[in-house]
Order: sequence, then structure tokens, then C-alpha cells
Amino acid sequence: MNTSVPSPDTVYRSPTALVGGSLTLFIVGGLAVDALLNGSGRAVLTAVGVLLLVVPLVVAFSFRPAVYANDERLRVRNPFRVITLPWGQVAGLRSGLSHEVVAEDGRRYELWALPVSLRDRRKSLRATAASERDADARGPMPKWTGAAAPGGNAGGAVVSTRRGTDRIVEELRERRDRQAEVSTAQGEVTVRRAYEVFVPAVAGAVLLLVLQLLG
Repeated sequence: MNTSVPSPDTVYRSPTALVGGSLTLFIVGGLAVDALLNGSGRAVLTAVGVLLLVVPLVVAFSFRPAVYANDERLRVRNPFRVITLPWGQVAGLRSGLSHEVVAEDGRRYELWALPVSLRDRRKSLRATAASERDADARGPMPKWTGAAAPGGNAGGAVVSTRRGTDRIVEELRERRDRQAEVSTAQGEVTVRRAYEVFVPAVAGAVLLLVLQLLG
């Protein structure tokens, strides 16, 4: 009987999104509470509709996005769905204007929790170029009998200078390479819709539409 316990998740989220979402909820909540306490009739219903529509959307785009990785699978929680991919089903991870995980069947899923920072990427490119120039200036490194040359990188290798979310995606690629063939990292890709976001948001939109039609 297999009693192995799944490895703990490493969780990746966007601190900027969390701060922005908190501030937005604070402002919207303050305005809505004022309308509920001091308004009446239509104003109260409008405030309720706005809360039902706006709060789930703010939560969806700020607090929900997260990437969970352990030795068995990658779980991507985006604003409107949750995708679970065993490492054996991950063909690769791509970085462009956004970060994406590519499944073996060719489907791509954006990693909303890992926004691309072009500023960090430019810094990384400059640091890599500097590391390459330094390696060229040192020339061929002498062979050492140990694991690495003392006081530096083995063989004068260029050091990885990735920053921010590019560094996180590199870590995920390395984990995928290690785990892709492991028996516990096999299975099917599953996608679950975030009805906890859809239902209240649609209810709020319908309420506001009805109030608008009633004039």
C-alpha cells in the first residue's frame, strides 16, 4: 500500500497584484458601505449590485492568481480557471511578453501570477553581457582536480543572471526536467472553471442591468 505524502507546494504570487487588489477593495468597500448606510431604495440596490460585480473581479485578478509547484504537478490558478498539470504532461515553459506553460497536447496556459517585468529583463541582459565579457577577459581557465576552481565558477562559466519572474520560470523548468519521467508525476491535465467568481459577478451585472432598465 502506497502511503507516500505529496511534497509541499512552493507558491508563487505577485506582491504587486496583492497590494493593488487590497487598495482597490478598500476604496470600493468604503464607497459601498457609505451608500448602504446612508442611502435608501435604489441607491442601496445599486451598491449591492456594484459589490457583487466588482469584488469578485478584483479578487479574481489580484488575489486568485497563483502558481503552486511540487514534485508531482504544477497547478496554475488564473482569474477564471484552475489548471492542474502533472509534470509528465508539461512540454515546456515559455517566456515572451507573458509566461506560459505548454502542455503535451499543445495547449498553452498563461501564468497570470508571474507577470513579465521588462525592466528586470533588461537588467538581466545587461548583467549577462557583463558576465560574458568578464569570462572572455579571463580567458580559458586552468583545469582543477576539484569540483570547481577556487574563488570562482568552474571553467569560467557565465553565471545565470535571470531576475524576478524570469528566474522563477527557470526554476520551474528545472523542476520539470527533474520530475517529468517520475511515476508519481504522471496523469491527465485538468481544468476547472472558477464558478465562485462567475456566479456573483453575473448576479451583480444582472441586478445593475435590471435597475438600469427600470430607470
